[in-house]
Amino acid sequence: MRPPHRPARRRSTMTLPTSEFARRRRQLMRQIGERGIVIMPAAPVRLRNRDADYRYRQDSDFLYLTGFSEPEAVAVLIPGRPQGEFILFCRERDLAQETWHGRRAGQAGAVERYGADDSFPITDIDDILPGLLEDRDRVFYSMGRDAAFDRQLMEWINRLRAQSRSGRQSPHEFVSLEYLLHEMRLFKSAAELKLMRRAAEIAIEGHRRMMAVCSPGLYEYEIEAEFIYTARRHRAELAYQSIVGGGENGCILHYVDNDAPLRDGELLLIDAGAEYAGYASDITRTFPVNGRFTPAQRELYELVLDAQHAAIKKTRPGNHWNDPHTAAVRVLTRGLVELGLLKGQPAKLIREGAYQRFYMHRTGHWLGLDVHDVGEYKIDGEWRLLEPGMVLTVEPGLYINPARDVPKRFHNIGIRIEDDVRVTAKGCEVLTVDMPKAVDEIEALVGSLVADPGATSVRRRA
Repeated sequence: MRPPHRPARRRSTMTLPTSEFARRRRQLMRQIGERGIVIMPAAPVRLRNRDADYRYRQDSDFLYLTGFSEPEAVAVLIPGRPQGEFILFCRERDLAQETWHGRRAGQAGAVERYGADDSFPITDIDDILPGLLEDRDRVFYSMGRDAAFDRQLMEWINRLRAQSRSGRQSPHEFVSLEYLLHEMRLFKSAAELKLMRRAAEIAIEGHRRMMAVCSPGLYEYEIEAEFIYTARRHRAELAYQSIVGGGENGCILHYVDNDAPLRDGELLLIDAGAEYAGYASDITRTFPVNGRFTPAQRELYELVLDAQHAAIKKTRPGNHWNDPHTAAVRVLTRGLVELGLLKGQPAKLIREGAYQRFYMHRTGHWLGLDVHDVGEYKIDGEWRLLEPGMVLTVEPGLYINPARDVPKRFHNIGIRIEDDVRVTAKGCEVLTVDMPKAVDEIEALVGSLVADPGATSVRRRA
């Protein structure tokens, strides 16, 4: 691992070509038919406090179809429209506003850089969009996600309906856009996978760095800072709020305080992912703060690792979504019985859900533009089959809270191991395979770099 004072070779930022977005729009328009229209608003700006906004992040569906990352925009797809099928309403160029808030694409940029057939100022949408709705039968739209835009859209529809006597025809059906669009997003293209591999590379570097600088006496937030540094250094964002939980905090599934001291002899569970060009990675690793597993920690850790191996083995085309989870539960339940944490026959314990006392979540989720990505898990009430191009996480865990019937050596041990996995034609590809997780690999890495208190650099441990 390279210390931060020795700069890494810079690499250009990877992006998707405009042809990728055009292909997606064509695919969607083929599905909605020539009498349909897609209307999609950009994500609104969110206020953090008083007059300070959160860092802007575009709506994932909007980003998927346009690649456009500015707020105050609306994308419209109109199949078969002779003047152009993709219209983008967005902010005009404005030198004064751009001086304060940054550059805008404007109407020319929307056409030249984002492939819009036509672009209008967002301030003109109230005059133009009702005319685009006219003579369309179905509106494909995500109702309920933006209440203000919902009201505005209904005003346009009602305006058309009020003019029906003059021959103006309004749409008569609303169709949920997610049904079609989220199924498209579930299957990743080669270009998307390239970005996801890069997001995984950045997250791996951050996780390796967190392991390497870890030592007793540091605080959780100091370890977290190493991941933030690594992500931003590679022009990536955090894919979600990182979980950095030492000791008993590792037993809190969504722990995000990240403010406790790291104690000798305890484990540290870190769930952190990088988002690169909009695409998320999601990695969890658990390791001893002092670099050496205790016997009890090692027993539980290797049990979780065995469960993950079993789940990954079941991640292949033709298997059901639930098969990896079932495989992990079987391994964990048998192991918990062998360790004395559960008593009874494993098959009966599984049927009764007894394992959920120590393993209360599922073994994975879809991954993509959202860390918990879109896509149905069941079809017609049945777990869907895994198919090539799907990307999911595999993340079994164990969380042992103190109790009278739990041996003390297992108290406050929280372990989760998570990797990102792509379903291939013949099996699967672990996108995060380069992130260490074997016991000997972890023990060799933890503490191999020493943080200098009060300094901004680290050095290799002698």
